[in-house]
Amino acid sequence: MKKYIFRSERLGFRRWTGDDIAPFAKMNANTEVMEFFPKPLTGGETDILIERIEGHFEKYNYGLYAVDKLENSEFIGFVGFMNATFDASFTPCTEIGWRIKYEEWNKGFATEGAKRCLKFGFEYLELTEIHSFTSCLNLKSEKVMQKIGMKKIGEFEYPGTEIGIKLRRHMLYKIDK
Repeated sequence: MKKYIFRSERLGFRRWTGDDIAPFAKMNANTEVMEFFPKPLTGGETDILIERIEGHFEKYNYGLYAVDKLENSEFIGFVGFMNATFDASFTPCTEIGWRIKYEEWNKGFATEGAKRCLKFGFEYLELTEIHSFTSCLNLKSEKVMQKIGMKKIGEFEYPGTEIGIKLRRHMLYKIDK
């Protein structure tokens, strides 16, 4: 039995385990899942990302939660929080984000998970505001932001992204407690 930090109707949210590495690497190698990132991730890059996520948990006691479908305990991705500290007018801030494996898209898992994380963030973590951002081309994630009650507050150039690259321009959403 997996130990969940919190649950939604269909999802369990937990810390990462070694069993998550292979399915997460497969997910990060999928070109559709990674469409709005500079490139799919290699297995080594996925390992580094998991280390970064776990380091965030150790420092802040919250992060990007590994998410399972409760019906079968299958890992389907992550939903949760990371603190954004890059140089921008709205940072530092707490960002909500999600990444769900392609086979589980269009089933409402990102929206359900993000709504539940917002509730956890505001009620348990006592956050007062939460941001989300993505490439202006990522209309699927923008729709999730809108469905969970976030409001668009602007656009910005993502730092460190080459000028001219199509993913440089980002939309910025926010929700207050």
